Amino acid sequence: MPLPIALAILLIPSSETSRSTAEILFGVGLTAAGELIRLWSVRHIGVVSRTRSERLGPLIDTGPFAYVRNPLYIGNVLLWVGFAVTAGLLWLAPIVVVVLGLEYHWIVRWEEALLTARLGERYRSYLGRVPRWIPRQGGWATGSRGESSAEADRHSGRPGTTAQVLFSERGTLIAIGVGYLLLWTKARF
Repeated sequence: MPLPIALAILLIPSSETSRSTAEILFGVGLTAAGELIRLWSVRHIGVVSRTRSERLGPLIDTGPFAYVRNPLYIGNVLLWVGFAVTAGLLWLAPIVVVVLGLEYHWIVRWEEALLTARLGERYRSYLGRVPRWIPRQGGWATGSRGESSAEADRHSGRPGTTAQVLFSERGTLIAIGVGYLLLWTKARF
């Protein structure tokens, strides 16, 4: 969790005396969109997304990973921007994008070097097909074996059920709930 961003959102008073319901709902919508991207991503990548080691699972190029190489990080940015907007700190939203963008830039460079060294040509081919951050216009990309998403799921060992995905993502879901509870409490005092 980006602690400085969380502290800023919780401790800095909103510059607006009253926020519109539409602004609050827009912030909640951004947060929800970020978490939906994360849920979709976890469904395809599985619990390997929760490791803090250099352990590798299979190369995932289905679901959101067929459009961009880093959908989990994009989801995280949307989550935090949503919290900033909900808190009435619109000026903080671009700062969140820049701070997390820089953090994820360095993380992604490390991950890409690791994956290139370990997976070689297969990963270099994926780098050529799928953009890092912004999806290209075009159709659905299939897995590296030319399989549909469902066929690739059977071969990769990724979670196939909603229960497994929700269990893997439980920490983020709890953090979102606690975050909104804290924002609600902040608005009351």
